[in-house]
Amino acid sequence: MEEIQCQSDNYRSSSSSASSPASRVPSSNFFYLRKPGSLRQPISFEDSPEWEDTDTEVRVEGGDSINAANTLVSPSLSKINSGSLLSPPLPEGAVVTRKIAGASIVWKDLTVTIKGKRKYSDKVVKSSNGYALPGTMTVIMGPAKSGKSTLLRAISGRLPHSARMYGEVFVNGAKSRMPYGSYQGFVERETALIGSLTVREFLYYSALLQLPGFFCHRKGVVEDAIHAMSLSDYANKLIGGHCYMKGLPRGERRRVSIARELVMRPHILFIDEPLYHLDSVSALLMMVTLKKLASMGCTLIFTIYQSSTEVFGLFDRICLLSNGNTLFFGETLACLQHFSNAGFPCPIMQSPSDHFLRAINTDFDRIIAMCKNWQDDHGDFSSVNMDTAVAIRTLEATYKTSADAATVETMILRLTEKEGPLLKSKGKVSSATQIAVLTWRSLLIMSREWKYYWLRLILCMLLPLCIGTVFSNLGHSLSSVVTRVAAVFVFISFTSLLSIAGVPALMKEIKIYASEESNWHSGTFVFILGQLLSSIPFLFLISISSSLVFYFLVGLRDEFSLLMYFVLNFFTCLLVNEGLMLIIAALWQDVFWSILTLVCIHVVMMLSAGYFRIRNALPRPVWTYPISYIAFHSYSIQGLLENEYLGTTYAVGQVRTISGFQALRSAYDISVNSNSKWENLLVLFIMALAYRIILFVLLYFRVKKNTFIQKLLWCDRDTNNTR
Repeated sequence: MEEIQCQSDNYRSSSSSASSPASRVPSSNFFYLRKPGSLRQPISFEDSPEWEDTDTEVRVEGGDSINAANTLVSPSLSKINSGSLLSPPLPEGAVVTRKIAGASIVWKDLTVTIKGKRKYSDKVVKSSNGYALPGTMTVIMGPAKSGKSTLLRAISGRLPHSARMYGEVFVNGAKSRMPYGSYQGFVERETALIGSLTVREFLYYSALLQLPGFFCHRKGVVEDAIHAMSLSDYANKLIGGHCYMKGLPRGERRRVSIARELVMRPHILFIDEPLYHLDSVSALLMMVTLKKLASMGCTLIFTIYQSSTEVFGLFDRICLLSNGNTLFFGETLACLQHFSNAGFPCPIMQSPSDHFLRAINTDFDRIIAMCKNWQDDHGDFSSVNMDTAVAIRTLEATYKTSADAATVETMILRLTEKEGPLLKSKGKVSSATQIAVLTWRSLLIMSREWKYYWLRLILCMLLPLCIGTVFSNLGHSLSSVVTRVAAVFVFISFTSLLSIAGVPALMKEIKIYASEESNWHSGTFVFILGQLLSSIPFLFLISISSSLVFYFLVGLRDEFSLLMYFVLNFFTCLLVNEGLMLIIAALWQDVFWSILTLVCIHVVMMLSAGYFRIRNALPRPVWTYPISYIAFHSYSIQGLLENEYLGTTYAVGQVRTISGFQALRSAYDISVNSNSKWENLLVLFIMALAYRIILFVLLYFRVKKNTFIQKLLWCDRDTNNTR
């Protein structure tokens, strides 16, 4: 305690006399000062909901909207930030129409352990207590690796499978495990947006995936979300831009990701780092927008690393963390008084958030070591000469014995002693509707993504044109058989290899699926089937255009049935290749490694396709089994050659003739059976289906595994608490 007192005295002496609370003149110009006479008062109960006095009615069945509730605005909320808000403060007793019925949430003795997360301790969050009320913004603040995101995910029920949570979470006074997609929305730090859609289209398709009901009602919900996030000026602009047009700025993209969750009108909205990668102007605009959203009744809980003075003035409550320990929870104004009581007053010209992080961030110890060498030559550096470990212990000890901590415990007891309205899910869209929406949305994306789709189509037409001109005028003599086999091999192999250019587009689709799956907007089966149905028209367009160019330039047999088989065979080959690309992209989740892996796989398949060496002559341990039998190139080429040469004859000299099978036997291994080409086509269809099944299993376990195991952990925790 002597060391703590010594450090506190040193810090007091290093601050200017003007920074002391005693010497400050209370003024409304400084938003972080309380009104005179209230500096040492604990946080009040003015925002505590009384369930029997509220007239909030939630429609949970037979509709998609929540009835508006007229709720008195808390007097304390109108006093906060009166000098920093852009809009004038609300008068006391004002009535605001709340379009969203919020919910109170309480976490009690919340501890999270993650194995291997920390070297010194596996406890990332330690005995955290707090609450959030409707119509307020609660921020979880702290330095890097302090447990902010972990606490947010623990409250919202989104911990990874390697984490285990202890403690209790209450929603409207009822013990709850916060299941996915029920009555809460969660916005990740980085979300995947569809750049080829406008803001209105993106939100509209999100509404179609989530909200049951009529289309006209969904449009109204989308317009409400656009208005709530102040996106009216950007509603008809493409998110990612087009050609020479720039896309939305980073701040507007962040608001679009939040608006996507608002489509469901969640009672509780969790946001991980809403100011991530935003400049000061965009950050202030974001927080003003969220403040407006909270005034509509929604309960907002989010994490933040650092904020400006203006942004800090918009917060209602703050939970300050350091190394998983709660150093303070309460109103933002009371946090300044807490630091002052602990001996670390905020200098008058310094941002409160900067001051908080300076006191509790252990990374500043390295700066202290650097400044000690400069202190004699470059003046006094005592302002940064505070031991953060001592400051953390002082703040934690002061908070545990403070009136604020006792008030939080009393508030938690008051919020959990009586259960409020039971919140339920608003229903779910049928799988058939989701498949139709995803299919139509993917078709719209394909029509606008000229780099990944239309350019790929042009290249797939130019390549057969080049191959066809190289192998043109072959004739139908016996000597043309070997050359025509080479043309078919080059056509199938190179067009399949060229399809790898679509990997970035497939990677975007997988990221969008993962983002939507995390909030139960869609499912694995829905995504795979929707992607398959949307890719069929595009792949068929490539197959028929490329086949027509190649077929007539090379001079294959002029029969309509043979041409249709050629198109169908090549289309199935592209379908199989698309499934292979999806699997590799889902495995790596990186464009570079996916392309590199696919190139290697295609090279190996070309070597074992039977052109460089007949399949029967390949070494059996590796190249024949299993490579040759899983290479779709060989089945496609074999089917096309059987389609061309079975049933034909070639003259050898003046008298003798041989069949097409005999003429081809020395160049490529095919079957003499007339139905063999249909068997090869069936194998390709089976491979296309098998690749989709593999993709389903892969995505299910990679994306949904965390959700499933999290539910098991919650059930196990509830069982232990019941015992």
